[in-house]
Amino acid sequence: MFVLAHLSDPHLGPLPRARIGELASKRIMGFVNWYLRRRACHRVDIFDAIVRDMEDARPDHVALTGDLVNIALAAEFGAARRWLARLGAADRVTIVPGNHDVYVRATAAHAGQSWGAWMGEPESGAAKPASGFPFVRRRGGVALIGLSSALPTGPFLASGKLGAEQVSRLAALLPGLAGAFRVVLIHHPPLGRRPRHKRLTDAKALLRVLAEHGAELVLHGHDHRHSLEWIETARGRIPVVGVPSASGAATSREDDPAAYNLYRIDGGPGAWRCEMISRGLEPGGNDIVERSRRTL
Repeated sequence: MFVLAHLSDPHLGPLPRARIGELASKRIMGFVNWYLRRRACHRVDIFDAIVRDMEDARPDHVALTGDLVNIALAAEFGAARRWLARLGAADRVTIVPGNHDVYVRATAAHAGQSWGAWMGEPESGAAKPASGFPFVRRRGGVALIGLSSALPTGPFLASGKLGAEQVSRLAALLPGLAGAFRVVLIHHPPLGRRPRHKRLTDAKALLRVLAEHGAELVLHGHDHRHSLEWIETARGRIPVVGVPSASGAATSREDDPAAYNLYRIDGGPGAWRCEMISRGLEPGGNDIVERSRRTL
């Protein structure tokens, strides 16, 4: 039995003090949005409670699908790195970046520079693409495949893109991992309806690769909502699962309250079994409780 925990979109606060020059970009809108709305929606105390509950479940590994920070100020990355170090050693936690982690060009490389130990497999001698994505981390019978859909965008945009090279590399990787329980990690969801400015722009290319070569599970964040979609393939269906923000307050009108998922993975090639357990804020309360349980 391998237990995988999935968290996303913590939007770690509080926002550090920003210099005027740092706000002379798309950041000014994010800065204003944080103080007018987001700081009430993303609460440190809720996030701490989610993490404590997750740690009590003693997962074998933790996957975090992006948006650790808010407006990608340089000071945010160091704070996030210190939090990651407390969450777990780099070989027990895997992250992929979100659009807020690559918010502007000025600090677009900071996520990889600051959190690189939690992405990829530094102890491996295998050659990796210059971008670092996709990467593969094997843990027992589970293969975690990290993709990056994050890129700097203009004002009012939160879209993502993998790019042809990353999609091509994924297509080359998946067949060699066919004996493992393959978990694809990405920030932007490849399925479901959402506004154009929040979409994964090359989702169709990703879906074609997954339909052709297969995977056992796709995990994402971005929407701050519970979701379950299915990719139909000739060999069966692939579940695509999203979780709410791990710091989301129950008072938010747009997002689901904070939650995380546990995946209990058992069996072997051709006969994998996966149970998904969702835990989060209880309705109208502050305790973390089991919200649902189902077999995927």
